[in-house]
Amino acid sequence: MVEYSNIRIIGAGAMGRGIAQSAVAAGFPVQLCDAVPEAVPAALEFVARMLRRTAEKGLRTSAEAEAAIARLSVGPEPHAASTEVDLVIEAVREDLAIKQALFAQLDAALPNATLASNTSSLSITAIAAVVADPSRVLGLHFFNPVPLMRLVEIVPGMRTDPSRIDAGMGFVRALGHTPVLAKDNPGFLVNLLGRGLPTEALSIHTEDIANVADLDRIARDTIGLKMGPFELMDLTGLDISHPVLESVWRGFYCDERLRPSLSTGIRTTAGLLGRKSGEGFYTYVDGAQQVAPEPQLEQDATAIAIHVVGGGPLTELLVNASIRVVGSPGPGVISVVQPLGRPAYLAAIEHGLDASRTIGVDPLSVETKRLTVIAPVPVDVELGRAAIRALAATGKAITVTADGPAPVAQRIIASMVNVASSAAQDGLGTPADIDLGAELGLGYPQGPLSLGDTLGPSTILAILDGLLDYTGDSRYRASGWLRTRADLGLSLLYAGTRPAALT
Repeated sequence: MVEYSNIRIIGAGAMGRGIAQSAVAAGFPVQLCDAVPEAVPAALEFVARMLRRTAEKGLRTSAEAEAAIARLSVGPEPHAASTEVDLVIEAVREDLAIKQALFAQLDAALPNATLASNTSSLSITAIAAVVADPSRVLGLHFFNPVPLMRLVEIVPGMRTDPSRIDAGMGFVRALGHTPVLAKDNPGFLVNLLGRGLPTEALSIHTEDIANVADLDRIARDTIGLKMGPFELMDLTGLDISHPVLESVWRGFYCDERLRPSLSTGIRTTAGLLGRKSGEGFYTYVDGAQQVAPEPQLEQDATAIAIHVVGGGPLTELLVNASIRVVGSPGPGVISVVQPLGRPAYLAAIEHGLDASRTIGVDPLSVETKRLTVIAPVPVDVELGRAAIRALAATGKAITVTADGPAPVAQRIIASMVNVASSAAQDGLGTPADIDLGAELGLGYPQGPLSLGDTLGPSTILAILDGLLDYTGDSRYRASGWLRTRADLGLSLLYAGTRPAALT
């Protein structure tokens, strides 16, 4: 197998510095170079400072830090000729023409090297098209900050030699990072998986179902994400997020599952980029996010009797909070439906209830720390307020949303699972790598396929089919991978028997 012992990193910005730091810490000698030579000494000083800081924190000894620093040197011009360099990692500006021009120079200058690009979105096959032997071109997509984000996507081009893929895997493991194999498609694997969350959240926001703070609270407290979608877009910056949303959607020939929102382009044009501009979906003062506190809800278990349609954990929750639960609707009673893949008002009609005397509770929220309560269009205000006071007596946080095609958490989860299932269907990554990529690259507490298994593939399918039936929007068409496994009662992580296994 190809092994690497002499590395040149081109690009002294944040990514190049991070890759260099990880490589020298793992024992590899590295030349760091840049088209602007003056940028390199500052980058070396930065890496040295970071390595010494890790020693101060006890992550390595001072001697180990100094030895790593000694392995990093100022390199020559990026395209300087050498027969000794065996791995080049390019981390320059995300522009295909710039990268192709560089790789054309490297092709002749470094005849023995694997030529790797750290691109996050550009086609490896397109970059390799200018190289006489495209079999030696590979994508190594690191995530920022490199020393902390331990995931690397290994992205072969159409003609990359398998031995180069294996060597890339070995190199990444030697750095102490985790490799996942991704196909050379728009967004590769992780950026594609990351479209399921913001696209649906933006759609819900556009429909005026809930404000951004409430949507983020639901994402954190009901779905279990570390950050809500709007917090995350503000952190990343819409100047980065918006082009990715657009390019991945277009790259998949406008697949409706990936359809972005008109609002991000408008907000980007207005300069509402997020933390970096001081205002995005939230405003920021001295870098601190400004969020209005949640309203303090009065708790009154006796405010109104509740008729729960469907029973289950919700009935148990209310009884344990000493809330009066009755078996049928009537005067002084409000009914609560638990819609799955449908609006609350429609669930009320289907159960023969008066929608003006009915509210909804997302069943996915019942066993989490936040109840999502849904207000149908005609619900009586006084009855609804009494119901909120009673539900507050459970001690759970409560978010009230408008009625929509389905409850908020259901829509977001179904989108995340469906995009991941589609990626598995298309062979863009193994099921294990899909979940691993989402956990390590996106910070999800569990991968989207595992999340789908936790709720049940048949439940996810019911949500999507309900959304498709109600809206007629093909963004909710279920992946064949999901439908097949739901129909057969199989795990979404199950790859299944392939034809080659039978011959």
